Amino acid sequence: MRQKYFFIFLIVCLLPAFSSVLAQEEEPINYFQMEPLDDSLFIHIQQELFIDPPDPKAEIIADLRDPNNQTISIKGSLYPFLALSPEIRARVITYPFKINLEETINYGSVFTRVVEKIKINKLAQPPTKQQISSTLWYINPFFQLFGGERFGIPLKRDIGLSFGVGTRYEGPLNTNFIEANFHILGAYGGAFTNIDALINTFSTENHNNLIVTSGLQLGYVFPFGNFFEVSYLSVLDDVTPQKRDSYLNTNHATIVLDDTGGVKYQARILEGSYVNWELRYPIEILGSTRGRFYVAQYVDEWHLGFDFREMSLAGSTFDLWFDAMPTGKYRNPEYLINLTVQKIAESWAFSAFSIGPSIILSRNSEGKFGVIKIFFNMRMKMGSSL
Repeated sequence: MRQKYFFIFLIVCLLPAFSSVLAQEEEPINYFQMEPLDDSLFIHIQQELFIDPPDPKAEIIADLRDPNNQTISIKGSLYPFLALSPEIRARVITYPFKINLEETINYGSVFTRVVEKIKINKLAQPPTKQQISSTLWYINPFFQLFGGERFGIPLKRDIGLSFGVGTRYEGPLNTNFIEANFHILGAYGGAFTNIDALINTFSTENHNNLIVTSGLQLGYVFPFGNFFEVSYLSVLDDVTPQKRDSYLNTNHATIVLDDTGGVKYQARILEGSYVNWELRYPIEILGSTRGRFYVAQYVDEWHLGFDFREMSLAGSTFDLWFDAMPTGKYRNPEYLINLTVQKIAESWAFSAFSIGPSIILSRNSEGKFGVIKIFFNMRMKMGSSL
């Protein structure tokens, strides 16, 4: 019953972002903020004004109301609009994603303004060619501190490396898993091991953790596009009784006992070998530079959710990740919500750094559905947009 109420609450929270859309304005907008959806234009504007380094997600406001005194403001600094070349001025004037700063605000705007800012032509868009490539899909300039997609470095187009802390589906401090892989022509192979400090930070509610030792993995993305991946994972290190006792005990809160002294809940220690798969659909939502919907089975656990990077809405830029593990052979159902917000740092970090809360919901040690982990997560952009 509590899970039902949680899903209803989640739908209500996300409904405004995917429901009503606003038609294109017919009258020209002469005082507006440019939403950061075109990296190249934002960089060209700043290069022509000798701003170094240029920020592809800078706040840019154009004031064209007075023909004799047209200005453009970049991160609070004012410049004459005529300082830009005619080509760039034309692109600014015709820029499709504008926040009208002359709009009328009324008592109902507190409920409707965000919905009114959504435009149908940028609500959902096709992904880039790189995101749908079966050989280049791993390339990813975003390094996330915990979970999510891997940080991928191309050495020579379809040959490269990837790294990750936590599995793709686990939230902060819920697993001690780290991995490194080598990619070539859609195939990859690598190793994973453990950093136990990742699961020893919390001293309560660790009974739903995923604990690993070390092993190898192989994977392949079918060469018809980046929509189906299959992989094989094998744990190589045997867990000795002493090691098992060090991981599973009441002192680390990885075991919860019932009234009779029996085990009620306990964390999972990964053993054996597994065939995994993920069916995904890359897509851009709200101008995101990387995003996907997915359904997966990973180490005999089901996952479904979505993961989007650099979504833009009404001048804000943020990342949103939701993962649901509705059923599993070894652990309680678990739901992850991860939201990080950009534009909170200065200088180069203004567009490269994003931080925010990560929440894991499941059955707590008392058997009630609720928050079992809450921690911060952050993402850094190590390269240019895809």
